[in-house]
Amino acid sequence: ERVDSASCVECHDASEHGIDFAEELSRSIHDGLECLDCHVHQNVVPHPEIPKAQCNVCDGCRSCHTDVAETYQVHGRSRIGVGEDIPHCSDCHGSHDILPSSSNRSKTHPANLPETCGNCHSNLDLTTKYELLFHNPIEVFSSSVHGKAVQGGVSVAATCKDCHSTGDTSHRILPPGDPESSIHHFNIPKTCGKCHGKVENEYWEGIHGKLVARGEVDAPICTRCHGEHGILSPSDPRSPVSKARVAEQTCSPCHESAVLNEKYNIPSGRLTTFIDSYHGLKTKAGDARVANCASCHGVHRILPSSDPSSTIHPNNLRKTCGTCHPNISERMVGTPIHGVSGAGLRTAVADIVENIYIVAIVVIIGLMALHWLLDLGRQLILLLRQRPQVRRMTTGEVWQHLFLAVTFTVLVISGFALRFDQSFVSRFFFGWEGGFQLRGIVHRVAATLFMGTVVWHLVFMLTRRGRGFVRDMLPRWLDFRFFWQRTLYNLGRGEEVGCQQRFNYVEKAEYWALVWGTIVMVATGLMLWFDNWFMQYLPKGALDIALVVHYWEAWLATLAILVWHFYSVVYNPHVYPMNPSWLTGTMPEAMYRHEHPGYLEQAKRETEEHLQRAVRRVRSDSEPEAKETNEEAPEG
Repeated sequence: ERVDSASCVECHDASEHGIDFAEELSRSIHDGLECLDCHVHQNVVPHPEIPKAQCNVCDGCRSCHTDVAETYQVHGRSRIGVGEDIPHCSDCHGSHDILPSSSNRSKTHPANLPETCGNCHSNLDLTTKYELLFHNPIEVFSSSVHGKAVQGGVSVAATCKDCHSTGDTSHRILPPGDPESSIHHFNIPKTCGKCHGKVENEYWEGIHGKLVARGEVDAPICTRCHGEHGILSPSDPRSPVSKARVAEQTCSPCHESAVLNEKYNIPSGRLTTFIDSYHGLKTKAGDARVANCASCHGVHRILPSSDPSSTIHPNNLRKTCGTCHPNISERMVGTPIHGVSGAGLRTAVADIVENIYIVAIVVIIGLMALHWLLDLGRQLILLLRQRPQVRRMTTGEVWQHLFLAVTFTVLVISGFALRFDQSFVSRFFFGWEGGFQLRGIVHRVAATLFMGTVVWHLVFMLTRRGRGFVRDMLPRWLDFRFFWQRTLYNLGRGEEVGCQQRFNYVEKAEYWALVWGTIVMVATGLMLWFDNWFMQYLPKGALDIALVVHYWEAWLATLAILVWHFYSVVYNPHVYPMNPSWLTGTMPEAMYRHEHPGYLEQAKRETEEHLQRAVRRVRSDSEPEAKETNEEAPEG
């Protein structure tokens, strides 16, 4: 049955669809058209089904917009009649509510284009299906200088169509690989030049533009330096072309590329010597006033120093440098700013002075260190010779502490070397070829020895002395009282009171922190060491947490040793230059009396018992020798 436009509203009324099509059409640019002017195939009932791929440019639109229908054949990599997801007219322009692009309510108004295009280009399913590497261009564009200008009502600000339209029509959007595309590598300067005409002219006059003009794909274009969808103002400190970032983030990737420098015969090392210069150091510190690459070489019209019109041509240097340094002298103008591969930046005399200083520092500081070591050694000898000495640790405990100290130190150095691989300490120990492979081996060997020391200590805890050690390490009420008394003394509000126990609160806190830290570091370390095995039973998030805990627990343990432990056994004026018990197992009685007066008599008894046991061992070892000597003696 054939129908006419007047009968359409009988079925397609507002009560059924929630939309008053006639009302929408009357407010649109197509007011006055009949339904069948657009829905040309719907003049019979029931309406025929039309495949979506054939509706990209509907016959109704084509009947009026013939030129557009002929132009709109592709969209990106999809082609009309082939791509099932290629947008059709209503996706971009609307349906019954189409308004002219000049209307701020139109879907194709510049301010609304990001949202219109984003219906597809922010759809993760579509971007994944068509392997579009950039999944959130609209979000990034909205925060760019262009996006903010559009949102601010700047009518001439660039939007999607201004850059992606080929031939000044948004109905012909080609992929970047197409030589005719407006975003093809060699066409981008012209595309940007539609708004930035003066900049484009300067660019083509510069060395980069000349390289692009002759087909060099390595030459930087607008987007190489400024970015694409997320272009920021040069005044924005986050911009890659901001004064503080242009040298390292924008210029250096090309000018420090060994491949490009070899290909184009450009000297290497410019950035390194620039960073070491006054300008470079100030730039790295974030000073936006100091000269950067663009200050001297220009921005878009960059020319080699051999070009008479270049800002860095010898004849123009005084004017260029004079921008920041008025009345600069000719001699100062000739001062090198950056050298090549570390050479040519300074005069020979400056190098000689530097070498003299290096030698002087090594000799002077070396002699100072030698003097300090001699003094420290003498003080340590005097400390060890003090009598009487009181035993603090047995020989086995001394060895346990030594293994713990050595393995802990190796773990700290080899562990932090992974995170801070450019640090002086890291490069000193592992900064040679194959060094960082060895770092991992050293770290694991040290971890194994550390865990072996822990097992040794656990076995020790089963002995009579070990059980007493654990018992004496348990927190008690006396610890809190001593802490309070010590705090009052340090604040000048009380008298100095010595510890009445074998271990004070400082030593107990450190020991139990060591126990906790050992459990955490061993557990997380094993998870990271045997990650493939643990991944079979744990989610990846567990390994992420293990990595975070392992790193920050390492910081906590290292700082605790440096701050808490070293003060109590080295820098405390009452024990300086050190508590020698970690070397000999004993400490001077005077030092013990100050640190643990309440336990001194017990410690002296333990010392006497230790000496008696030692004497008995010596006698038992010497008796067989004496007996053997008597048996071998000739009869008188």
